[in-house]
Amino acid sequence: MSVRGRWTVLRGVRVKLDPTPRQERMLRSHAGAARFAYNTMLGMVKDALDGKIEGFGWSRAELRRIWNACKVRVAPWYADNSKEAYSYGVECLASALRNWSDSKKGRRKGRKTGFPKFKSRNRHMKFAYTTGSFGLVRDDPKALKLPRIGRVHCFEDVEKRVGVGRVIRMTVSCVAGCWYASLCVEYPDPAGLGKTGGGTVGIDLGVKTLATLSDGAVVENPKHYRRNERKLRRAGKRLSRRVKGSNRWKRAKLAVQKQHSRIASQRRDTIGKATTMIARTYGHVVIEDLNVEGMKHDHCLARAVSDAAFGEFRRQLEYKCSDTGTVLTVADRWYPSSKTCSRCGTVKAKLSLAERVFVCDNPDCEYAREGVDRDWNAAKNLEHYVAGSAPGDGKRAPRSRKTTSPLEVGNAGTVETRTKQPGGA
Repeated sequence: MSVRGRWTVLRGVRVKLDPTPRQERMLRSHAGAARFAYNTMLGMVKDALDGKIEGFGWSRAELRRIWNACKVRVAPWYADNSKEAYSYGVECLASALRNWSDSKKGRRKGRKTGFPKFKSRNRHMKFAYTTGSFGLVRDDPKALKLPRIGRVHCFEDVEKRVGVGRVIRMTVSCVAGCWYASLCVEYPDPAGLGKTGGGTVGIDLGVKTLATLSDGAVVENPKHYRRNERKLRRAGKRLSRRVKGSNRWKRAKLAVQKQHSRIASQRRDTIGKATTMIARTYGHVVIEDLNVEGMKHDHCLARAVSDAAFGEFRRQLEYKCSDTGTVLTVADRWYPSSKTCSRCGTVKAKLSLAERVFVCDNPDCEYAREGVDRDWNAAKNLEHYVAGSAPGDGKRAPRSRKTTSPLEVGNAGTVETRTKQPGGA
């Protein structure tokens, strides 16, 4: 990637750390320092709400000023850790208070955010660096420099992954007993880089088949959670038999965490490879605006939809299309891609989830005599959507009309691999 002017794009690079025993103790100390600063300032905020403290502000700058004024008194050992760890705890509290306030006033979208709670030492192991000498090591591409901790070895070439980017923030966290560094890297505008193809493609997302493309390509869904469900069940039973707080309980809990972490990594890898291929192969991509939260309300599909991670698929596709210069169009949520015949444009009045083969209601249509895979048919309609030339404009089968729900429109419920494709399509 070549530098072209201003730094405009932020990307995340996550690497696994390989600390020594001494460095791991220091990492835990820094994470504990961030948690201590968070809990201490939260206690002061609660005292201020109870009227015990006057003139107490909630902004990030005000909380940091108060922390600097009282840190010698409340934490005589504060010099053992980097000041960035304490600043991170204060920053998290300021963000949590702002989210709670905005949610209470109706300024924040999504679910209601509750008042911040105290953090447990057994769950929140994270801190960050934003200033100072941190990041890449010039003479060691497989190491990162962490102030007060030193040069920490990594399991991969960090310098190669960062490239010409500039590290502006580094967050260190512990997941399932392993330490990771998440680098926020600033890059120049990467649009058009890594492009290898062109053309327009529609993508229909589903559960049995993760993605069906309008050109006939299929991305299978490995169903990582379902494949590892038996191992998770055994690990959970083993944990339930242990005495909470004992060493055997801690080991059993770590085993459950590692299994979940492994599933998440496998899912992320599958989606990452699929979205990279799509963004580099095509010039224009059309996807559905799925109501994923609504689909999770269906108890028959909730677990499968969560395992497929449609939201993560779209998130990765959006930024990768931006990087490669690919145009990404999100079809309207109420566009009947699954109910519309991609050959003649007839719109079915009803199409159940059990119907895996699309049969057109128009007796003169080719698809009325021999059906076509419903997922490929939906993907083909999405391909037509981008040019406004969808064959379904103004045509509907002579059947009773029904109010359409979000779960039925552009459905990506259960998907099967196409076994029959119409000739010439």
